[in-house]
Amino acid sequence: GGLANSLIGYRLQAARPELDILLLERDDRLGGHHTWSFHTGDLPVDQRAWLAPLITQSWQQHEVRFPSRRRTLESGYHSLTSGRLHDVVTKALGDRALLGVEVTDVMPHEVQLTDGTVIQAGAVIDGRGNADGAHFEVAYQKFLGLIVRVRREHGLKGPILMDATVPQLDGYRFVYTLPFSKQTLLIEDTRYSDTPSLNKAALRSLILAYAKAQSWDIVEIESEEEGVLPIVLSGDINAFWRNAAPDVPRSGMRAALFHPTTGYSLPEAVRLADDLATLSELDGAVLFERIRRRSLEAWKRNGYFRLLNRMLFRAAEPATRYRVLERFYGLSESLIRRFYAGHLTLSDKVRLVTGSPPVPIRRAILCLLERRNIA
Repeated sequence: GGLANSLIGYRLQAARPELDILLLERDDRLGGHHTWSFHTGDLPVDQRAWLAPLITQSWQQHEVRFPSRRRTLESGYHSLTSGRLHDVVTKALGDRALLGVEVTDVMPHEVQLTDGTVIQAGAVIDGRGNADGAHFEVAYQKFLGLIVRVRREHGLKGPILMDATVPQLDGYRFVYTLPFSKQTLLIEDTRYSDTPSLNKAALRSLILAYAKAQSWDIVEIESEEEGVLPIVLSGDINAFWRNAAPDVPRSGMRAALFHPTTGYSLPEAVRLADDLATLSELDGAVLFERIRRRSLEAWKRNGYFRLLNRMLFRAAEPATRYRVLERFYGLSESLIRRFYAGHLTLSDKVRLVTGSPPVPIRRAILCLLERRNIA
């Protein structure tokens, strides 16, 4: 009942109503307490169309702020909240969305629950979050966010995707802000860090201080969300899948389907749901192989992004990592859109690593020369 499986269930219910679908979630709501976002260019028109009922808010522009650069980009940005995901998917699935059920074991054709119940199916898709990461070398994108209501209108026309004018702590730090209404904001303190630990009390204090500095007088904290996402530097994707439970299909983060640099998982989840809806045969073994191949193809396609990740985490000093992103946001808006969509051209790749480097040249060259698991 996370993002990926909720979207699969929702899409299959609409496109393949003859199927008998069951969505299992251990908590009392689907999706937990999260916000997922994507750029307009990340998905084609037809996928954005079926996703539209789940979108909480859309904006026509967004902003980035750095010590030496401030820029507004005129391209669309969209967000889904777990509350909207829960409401729309449970309405679509009805009693086929089971909440408050704990799974103890997953096999190709059955699921066992803690109360001893065994549910049998033609296929089971395991979407229980991050899988064993032993085969990957990772850094982390970690965050704590507060959805707040402020006393007066905040004045934002669109999101601030990165405000890196804040003190640089624990790696590359920025504040991410989404204006959900004239007086409601998600304010998120985000770090690209070498460690996964979150000091939530310290992050809450920093978020409140940031709001005060923006003259946003908070009258209520409506909810809180947090996350730690893997930023893959290198690894062995074949070993990752060899270690998977035989013939049990996976989805989302558990299938290593996410943008390697931003950690965004929604576009890949939409693409997977759309792909599965087209299959004539939905046996577990067929699904396992289909998803495994998608994951392997994505790994091969994303080798360049892992190179950029290594340059960010290995070539740049933690306190100056923001300069990499500051330079990036000086490039053309079309290149930036292709970067987020994961569709860089050869000239884009050359442009990203040429010119005046924002990292020490020797370290950058060492990252460029490293060929391990780039293909």
